[in-house]
Amino acid sequence: PSSQLLVTDAATGEVLSSHEQVQTAAGTGKGVFVGSVPLTTTQSGSTYQLKDAGRGGMYTTNLANKTSGKGTLYTDADNAWGTGAASNTQSAAVDAQFGAAATWDYYKNSFGRLGIRGDGVGAYSRVHYGKNYVNAFWDDSCFCMTYGDGDGNSHPLTELDVSGHEMTHGVTANTAGLNYSGESGGLNEATSDIFGTMVEFSANLPSDKPDYLIGELININGDGTPLRYMDKPSKDGGSADYWSSTVGNKDVHYSSGVGNHFFYLLAEGSGAKTINGVSYNSPTSNGSTVTGIGRDKAAAIYYRALTVYMTSTTNYKAARTATLNAAKDLYGATSTEYKAVAAAWSGVNVN
Repeated sequence: PSSQLLVTDAATGEVLSSHEQVQTAAGTGKGVFVGSVPLTTTQSGSTYQLKDAGRGGMYTTNLANKTSGKGTLYTDADNAWGTGAASNTQSAAVDAQFGAAATWDYYKNSFGRLGIRGDGVGAYSRVHYGKNYVNAFWDDSCFCMTYGDGDGNSHPLTELDVSGHEMTHGVTANTAGLNYSGESGGLNEATSDIFGTMVEFSANLPSDKPDYLIGELININGDGTPLRYMDKPSKDGGSADYWSSTVGNKDVHYSSGVGNHFFYLLAEGSGAKTINGVSYNSPTSNGSTVTGIGRDKAAAIYYRALTVYMTSTTNYKAARTATLNAAKDLYGATSTEYKAVAAAWSGVNVN
């Protein structure tokens, strides 16, 4: 990024001097979940701002337990942010700022998408929302990402796949616009789980090893279990492994299981396997064996389906058609990838 201040001679037009007004700095952070990470910050005088001019001006603010307003932009004297402890107010901000940057980088590097709207504008993040607030949410109206501090204000919901999940709601809103109810609502939630997971794999942090578990570090259940499982969604006690005529009656966080399971099968295939030290065993509704095509190809197909073929009312049957069209566009109608998409949908009873 560059913003030059030019001083010219009014009579001749000669440039007398130029001065760069955008000053980025290489900061460091210790987040609650992301561990020790680099941060791109902005120098303003003798202080540093948690603002990233290189990624659309995205920044992070402190709501200080309020539930409205933009919050106060984080500043720091030495450009070393957080301690890793939730009790340090900057630590959750490190997670949030890094999560926004990792999400920006994933969409840019994978699909050439510049920001959530694709217009080069970075969303901002708010941390320390409310008191004992056990949630995180994306809001299109403020174009911002918000995180609560969890139970006892000591368990912020700033895990990386949560960041990618929530900001992907913004991508969905600005592309297919999937309605947040019925089967389209389940697809909306699945889309966020899929790309939240892809952001996690892309960042590949040692403190948060990539996996197909959603929110596995925030311990929202209190027993160390994740929020959701993509390989066998029903392990959470409520999500659907397969499509049925009543799946659209479920809460969207549970009907999403069909889409999550489809993506896992497409990326990794069925059966038992261990990835990054995590054991998975993904079944199919029809007893078939599905061979995965890899997560990057699976994500490319899904992204094209989302941005080209899906609409606000797309259900699971229409999502099958959309992803097959996308696979045909990218790899051809006779390709292994096209056949894998069909097989993965059949594996979750979408025929």
